[in-house]
Amino acid sequence: MHTAKDIINELHKPTEEERKLITKAFSYTESAHEGHKRYSGEPYINHPAAVAYKLAAMGMTPVTICAGLLHDTIEDTPITSDDIRNEFGEEILFLVEGVTKLSSVRYYGTDRHNESLRKLFVATSQDIRVLIIKLTDRLHNMETLHHVPEEKQTRIARETLEIYVPVAHRLGMGKIRKELEDLAFPFVYPEDAKRVEELLKEHFPNAEEILEKERKVLQKKLVDAGLTEFKTSFRVKGKCSLYHKFKRKEWNPDRIYDLLAMRVIVSSVEDCYRTLGAAHDLWRPLPKRIKDYIAFPKPNGYQSIHTTVTTKNGTILEIQIRTTKMHQAAEFGVASHILYKPPTVTGTHRPSVLSALIPNLFLPSNKQTSSDSKHDIHELANTPPHKKIPRWISEIGNTYNQESDNSTSEFVADAESDFFSNRIFVFTPTGDVIDMPVGATPVDFAYAIHSEIGDHTASAKVNQKMSPLDTELKNGDMIEIETKKSANPSPKWLRFAKTSLARKHIKLATEDTL
Repeated sequence: MHTAKDIINELHKPTEEERKLITKAFSYTESAHEGHKRYSGEPYINHPAAVAYKLAAMGMTPVTICAGLLHDTIEDTPITSDDIRNEFGEEILFLVEGVTKLSSVRYYGTDRHNESLRKLFVATSQDIRVLIIKLTDRLHNMETLHHVPEEKQTRIARETLEIYVPVAHRLGMGKIRKELEDLAFPFVYPEDAKRVEELLKEHFPNAEEILEKERKVLQKKLVDAGLTEFKTSFRVKGKCSLYHKFKRKEWNPDRIYDLLAMRVIVSSVEDCYRTLGAAHDLWRPLPKRIKDYIAFPKPNGYQSIHTTVTTKNGTILEIQIRTTKMHQAAEFGVASHILYKPPTVTGTHRPSVLSALIPNLFLPSNKQTSSDSKHDIHELANTPPHKKIPRWISEIGNTYNQESDNSTSEFVADAESDFFSNRIFVFTPTGDVIDMPVGATPVDFAYAIHSEIGDHTASAKVNQKMSPLDTELKNGDMIEIETKKSANPSPKWLRFAKTSLARKHIKLATEDTL
């Protein structure tokens, strides 16, 4: 079991006050759950202690860690909200109550699943820390799922795959997403998991041994190249991801080039390219398998260099090269912006593309989109990090923050088209970045800027060329909207408008003509 001391030891230079806060929360939780047992027979305190430890190891703040310790007290013990408020204050109570509300999230089929997702987004739109605690709580529950009665295992695992994995993926929280899906996969798809396992044993029986040997070769080469501040790690592709890839590649292992991967984390962008040069000097790169996501980030802001090489032993290996800051963003997504612990590899960084995008991708919670981007940036600068909610979460949280007969059914269509679709980044003429779903059009773009612009759109230029309003935008496009006072939305726009925001405004403006 993790102790209060273990949790505190994961903090970066904690103050005496922070030590006392975590020690108090640990003792309070231990007392509240006294006599409670988990399915494994172990004391219940082991669970909140494990959640708190994971949050601390992730680099979350002491306040978030305390909420992780206390997250089950209101639901499972005689402790009340007033008790938490009196002992730990309003902020920790808010987080504990937020996680408690999410305890009702369950997977019982399509309709209940969609309602669960709606609740998840509404809670997250208030404070991103609520979801981070809940995902960490779910991760530990999945690690101990084998102790749960068999009749519950499949439901919990499917709930994880259908609800928590997609949300973690959409938030860019790669580490938790991969861990959750690999833990849930064998319970939901036991036969497929067995087939993947057998293929791995047949074709890559000594994968970790091979990777460790090649890592030592690469480390020596990097040192010889004058690189001293770096970290290396390796992995075999997760079984769930591998399953989906096997299906796409007709179950042929020879067509999968990223099954074995090595990661190098360095202190600067310059060192990323030096590392790439050293790796290619050491091993032969495969043609057309070099991807520079530093110069050209993925739509979600992901940055890294990927190259696939053939080692001298004939092993095909993917190498990922990134800075510590890029690594934190890739592993923890939106959570990386509120981490308490600083990077362990230091060095000067060129400002990342992701940081430049933040004013457009994130909004203070409960704030509507402003037409004045300078005002938005000012608001953002004066907003606590945990209140900087991704724009798409804020929008869906504000839109569906009420119980109604049709709120869940509307949410389903909107979530599929807006929030779980792939995303692109497009630009205004002044260089502002707008995050949109794949398939979005200039009409969607106009409404994303401001409802008045959308309602009076007359024409559009895409990359300085006049383009039809139903043009499907591509990543990196620059869009300019021409408006006229006499211009009004047309019902025809509903045929190609992609975002729920645009569709709502078009319906409102054309309801008399429909």
